[in-house]
Amino acid sequence: MRAQNPSVGFDSGSFRDPDTRIFHHDGSVYRCLSARALRDWRQLAGTGFYERFVADRRVIPTREVTDLGTLPPLDGRWAAILEHERVPFVSYPYEWSFGMLKDAALLQLDVTRAALDEEMTLKDATAFNVQWRGAHPTFIDIGSFTAYAAGEPWAGYRQFCETFLYPLLLQAYRNVPFHPWLRGSLEGISAAQCSALLTGRDRLRRGVLAHVVLQAQAQARYEDTVGDVRRELRAAGFGAGLIKHNIDRLRRTVARLRWTVSRSTWSNYQREHSYEDADLRRKGEFVGHVLDRRRWPVVWDLGCNTGHYSRMAARHADHVLALDADHLVVERLYESLKADGPDNILPLLADLADPSPGLGWRGRERLPLAERGRPALIVCLALVHHLVIGRNIPLDDFVAWLAQFGAELILEYVGRDDPMVERLLRNRRDQELDYSGEAVRAALELHFGAVTHTTLPSGTRTLYHCLPKTP
Repeated sequence: MRAQNPSVGFDSGSFRDPDTRIFHHDGSVYRCLSARALRDWRQLAGTGFYERFVADRRVIPTREVTDLGTLPPLDGRWAAILEHERVPFVSYPYEWSFGMLKDAALLQLDVTRAALDEEMTLKDATAFNVQWRGAHPTFIDIGSFTAYAAGEPWAGYRQFCETFLYPLLLQAYRNVPFHPWLRGSLEGISAAQCSALLTGRDRLRRGVLAHVVLQAQAQARYEDTVGDVRRELRAAGFGAGLIKHNIDRLRRTVARLRWTVSRSTWSNYQREHSYEDADLRRKGEFVGHVLDRRRWPVVWDLGCNTGHYSRMAARHADHVLALDADHLVVERLYESLKADGPDNILPLLADLADPSPGLGWRGRERLPLAERGRPALIVCLALVHHLVIGRNIPLDDFVAWLAQFGAELILEYVGRDDPMVERLLRNRRDQELDYSGEAVRAALELHFGAVTHTTLPSGTRTLYHCLPKTP
C-alpha cells in the first residue's frame, strides 16, 4: 500500500487488535488487515456458514476493496482493506434491555459454534462485537475470525461469561441491573464478583456451578501461575469437540434465562396517563402533520415509552432511535418489535439526565450518545417536566442540548396544573423552578429558528414544532 496519511483517523475501539484497524471515509466503514488477518478473511469468505449468516443478516455484509485508489493513502503494513455495511446507529451493551443482551449472547454462541464446524474460531467474545438493525442483532467484528488450531481452547470463553452470561444471570436471578456495571467496567463482571452476589439457592440453578462458582475458583487458583495453560490443555487432548459441547451447554443456559418483573415506574403509562381523548387525537394529528412533511433519514424519540410515536415516525423515516430511561419499558418495546416490527426502530435504555459518556482508552473507545449520530427530527413528548422538575436539569440548558443537533423538534410542554406535574412539584414547593409556558417558549425561540405551536383542548399541554437555526 501507500505511505501513511496522518489525516486517516482510526477508531480507538479497534486499537486492541494489532492485526486490524477500523476507519471511516466518505460515510463508509473500512477495516485494514494485516497479512495474517487477510489469510483469515479469505478463509472466512470461503465458508458456508459465513454465507448463510450474511444472507440472514446475522453477520455484517463485508467485501474486500479492490480499487484502493478511491481511499486515502495508508501505512504499508496493511495487506488489504475491507468495507463493511454501515449499521444505522452504534449502541453499547449498557444501553440494551435484558432481552437484547440475551439475543446478542445467543448470536455470539451461534456464530462461534458455526465457525468451529468449518475449522474457524473467534479471538474474543465481547458483547461489543454485536450491533443492531432495528430489533435484530448482527455480528460486526469480522476481524475476530481466525483459523482454529487443533487443541486450542476457546479464547473468548471468559469474555463471553463476563460481558454476556454474568450480567444476564444477575438480572435474571437477583434482579441486579447490569447496565451500571457494564458502563462502569467495559471488561464486564468477573466470576468472583458474580459469585459473591448469588445466593446458595442460586448456585443450584442451571449453569451457575460450572460457569460461575468453579470458574471463580479456577481463576483464583491460576491467576498467578507461570505455567503454560494452553500447552497443558493441548497435551490433555482438549479439542474442538469439547468447545462445541461447552457452547451447546451455554446456549441452553442462556436460552432459559428470564427476567420476571411485572411493573416499573412507567410500564403502565398507557393506562395511567392523564390525557383526555380529545388531547390524544389532537396530539396525534400534530405529530402526524410534521412527519408527513418529508422523508426523515433518522428520527430520535426521546422518552418513547410504549413506542406509539416511534411507530408513527417509522412510517416516515429510514431509522428511528427510541430512547427511554425505564428498563422494563424498553424491554417490552423490544419484544413487541421482534414480534411485529417494524424493523427500522432501535429501542435503547438512556437516561437523558445521565447519558452514556465517552469510555475506554482516551474516552474514545465507546463514544458518548450525542456523538454517534445526528437526527433529522427529534420527538420529545411529555418529557421536559420530568427532566426539569424531577431531575433538576435547567430548562434552557436542556433546550440548548436539543438544539445542538441541528434537527427539527417536536416538543410537548405539560403545564403546572397537569396532575403529573402537580405530583412532581409536591415536594418542591420551596424551590424556584424556571418551568412555565413562557419560559419554554422563550428557550425555544432563543435556540431554534421558526417556532409554531398549538395548545391541546384541555388547555394543560402545548405542542411546539421548531426548525433549526440557519447558519
